Amino acid sequence: MTNQPVLAHGTLRRTFEMRFTSTPRGARLARRLAAHRLDAWGIPYGTRAHEEIVLVLGELTANAVRHGHVPGRDFHLILYVLASSGRVRVEVTDGRAERTPPDPQGLRAPEGEDTGGRGLLLVAGLTARWGWHPRSGGGPGKTVWAECACAG
Repeated sequence: MTNQPVLAHGTLRRTFEMRFTSTPRGARLARRLAAHRLDAWGIPYGTRAHEEIVLVLGELTANAVRHGHVPGRDFHLILYVLASSGRVRVEVTDGRAERTPPDPQGLRAPEGEDTGGRGLLLVAGLTARWGWHPRSGGGPGKTVWAECACAG
């Protein structure tokens, strides 16, 4: 777990980073710890920015557990604030490379009475931008990321 300011691309940022078990319990814990960290960084509980960031983070961690789970492998969360852009970036890395999210430009609501498949629509609606890329460092898996505006 890190809360030290880090220099990245010439920008001071605050970082929270941790691995969690790829279970619903791990996703809940990630969401709760990140919510606490946002509050400590000056994005208080109850504000619109806080609620939106936590919702986006919750969707991405739930997707990592549901669609990216590989037995015996954790998911990795990185949350950081970039002072230069006034945004919070959420990155969730899981161990499954073959199950990738749809292209953000081609995202469509499910038809009929299907109750699933709306999480990434929420992410798209609440973020400045989002996407995914293969896991860094050559390991198996992918990273799904999203950038949210923050008022903190």
